[in-house]
Amino acid sequence: MDFATRAIHAGQEPDQATGATIVPIYATSTYTQTAVGNHKGFDYSRVANPTRNALETQLAALEEASHCVAFASGLGAESAITSLLSSGDHVVVSDDTYGGTYRLFTRVLERFRITFTFVDMTDVPAVRAAIRPNTKMLWIETPTNPMLRIIDITAMVALKAPGQLVVVDNTFCTPYFQSPLALGADIVIHSATKYIGGHSDAMGGAAMTNDDAIAADLRLLQKTLGATLSPFEAFLISRGAKTLAVRMREHERNALAIAHFLAERDDVAEVFYPGLASHPQHELARTQMRGFGGIISMTLRGPESRALEVAKRTKLFALAESLGGVESLINHPARMTHGSIPKEERDRRGITDGLLRLSVGIEGVHDLIADLRQALDATSALAEITTAGALDPANPDAIPAMQNEGAPTY
Repeated sequence: MDFATRAIHAGQEPDQATGATIVPIYATSTYTQTAVGNHKGFDYSRVANPTRNALETQLAALEEASHCVAFASGLGAESAITSLLSSGDHVVVSDDTYGGTYRLFTRVLERFRITFTFVDMTDVPAVRAAIRPNTKMLWIETPTNPMLRIIDITAMVALKAPGQLVVVDNTFCTPYFQSPLALGADIVIHSATKYIGGHSDAMGGAAMTNDDAIAADLRLLQKTLGATLSPFEAFLISRGAKTLAVRMREHERNALAIAHFLAERDDVAEVFYPGLASHPQHELARTQMRGFGGIISMTLRGPESRALEVAKRTKLFALAESLGGVESLINHPARMTHGSIPKEERDRRGITDGLLRLSVGIEGVHDLIADLRQALDATSALAEITTAGALDPANPDAIPAMQNEGAPTY
């Protein structure tokens, strides 16, 4: 069955009680039993809820997984997956990873004697060297966030030994463009807040697997940790997922055009987008993925402070956290999504103050390009300045600092 058909019909059978075509929002915390233990498959909504169950069936079908377990956020799903680990275990992690993931690993889980090695996973020998006898997981984001590196999932799977799991964050690609389970991954994770929901109006996360034992453990963690998805959020995400195929095609079409536009500008130093032939893993992206996605990162010529000015000047690209909605967003990773990573570590990864990340929406592409052009043109004089870093000490108010500077809250 075609992806778009599965997105609309999987888990979406008419309601048995009323015949409602769309799965209702079952806004109930508990369910009446006719006798102790005698019920209709539901006893408490933290354990199971019909609306959430329908979403889990739908998302499992999209990822071609046997099981999907939904959570209140992407980090809720990450917390459950990492709860499969025990004290003393070790994880090899992509060194270019979401700031919230870095914070969970380094500021929470390390207190429980779980250790993490961050490594450039585009370097297969480096990953092999990082694996230890107590390594239990290889944690992959591909494309990475925010540098858009592509990690060879098949190569990572080939490195794992018995007892080790390969976990792939598929948020950027979505199941429309990439199928990690088919490439041998054990668990796929999504922030359903992003492309799957697609409208910036709901938060959720999901973990998918074909392994029955892993699924049973995740179900136990779902009801025990309590980071479960509400029926209303499940309804919104399910509604969004039905148009995922259509939206992803438009996201990619717009992003590819914008990436080419940016690459042709002299005042843009680097453009990071796997759809460009200049991308170092472009050929891997072409073989591993069915499309290149809607995220672009770029560094600008001139002082790093120019990025802050450009971020303030766009009109259609809203300056905001998150990604994957129908509307376009612009983000300053160093001070927003990745602010919880120490500066020296950010700089090592290339997440400088001059880096901007674009979540390209599905608006008219000519309007989006015009918006970026006016913001870049308005600051183009700064591209002539070759000294990166601080503002002109003689004119410190020339480019006002962002209000959330130094406040890594996300």
